[in-house]
Amino acid sequence: MTNYRKIDVHAHILPENMPNLKDKFGYGDEFIYLDHFQPGRANMMKADGTFFRTIDELCWNPESIIEHMDKHDVELMALSIVPVLFYYWAKPEHTLEWAQYYNNHLAKIQETYPTRFVGLATLPMQDINLACQELSRCKHELNLPGVEIGTHIEHRNLDDEYYFPFYETAEKLGMCIFVHPWDMMGQERMPKYFLPWLIGMPAETSLAICSMLFGGIFDKFPKLRVLFAHGGGCFPQTIGRISHAYHARPDLCNVHKVDDPRTYTDKFYIDSLVHDDETFKFLLNMFGADKIAMGSDFPFPLGDLEHGRFIELMKNLDEETKVKLLRNTAKEWLGI
Repeated sequence: MTNYRKIDVHAHILPENMPNLKDKFGYGDEFIYLDHFQPGRANMMKADGTFFRTIDELCWNPESIIEHMDKHDVELMALSIVPVLFYYWAKPEHTLEWAQYYNNHLAKIQETYPTRFVGLATLPMQDINLACQELSRCKHELNLPGVEIGTHIEHRNLDDEYYFPFYETAEKLGMCIFVHPWDMMGQERMPKYFLPWLIGMPAETSLAICSMLFGGIFDKFPKLRVLFAHGGGCFPQTIGRISHAYHARPDLCNVHKVDDPRTYTDKFYIDSLVHDDETFKFLLNMFGADKIAMGSDFPFPLGDLEHGRFIELMKNLDEETKVKLLRNTAKEWLGI
């Protein structure tokens, strides 16, 4: 088996010892703290005492993460925040303080292990001036190559003109943007079966892509390098419907005079995380290897914890295509 020395664009990390933000700021039942109930394991808890998720040291310990990476021929990981920690709902100055704490933590990991990790910053996106300020700091002071944002920020979708200064700044600085679903639509109707993660997340990602596409973001800011998680959610599988609506109801869809949605698959990137060979082949035919980067959603159970091994085993892919998918497209998107 060829050793591809893979690059993983979609992996999450959080600090082992996070400050108690509810105590610090005096509000916020949704702030998260860690209850380290035994060595190497912790519960993510909401500040009101509600259990969120059990995690282990693969969520915070770089040395343990590197051991795992070495087992799966992963040379480099792009680390980003767990979306529940975006804190877009908090007071902007408090989210900024948290973002600076987290981004400094990322930068330290990147500095300590420069050949193994790069960091994707988090930002106080609810205040665009603070977001641009922190974005610039992450570029010039911390040397981070990009940022992670949510599929929406509170009541605003990603086409909102409020975010144009952010896109302009990211384009100018050459910072890549990773869009990850969170705060999934319709959760109140999906209390069972893990459905917000199974249905809500793919829908959220399609919402983000369609918002940016129909909002003209890819036309206004053509040098943006945007990557969407989870294989683009359900956008690729519904592109026929989306394109048909573009032609059938231009009065509703094409208010910003964009091109046919089918023509935008070379304007942004997606990761490889779809858990199905036939679906992946469909994406590869639609986007091409130049726009798909291996992403695992490490270290969570819904992730591809073999980091693209299914791509290595695909017999109908030539070596050049595999190298693009497992390494080179990631390098291009990250700008490294």
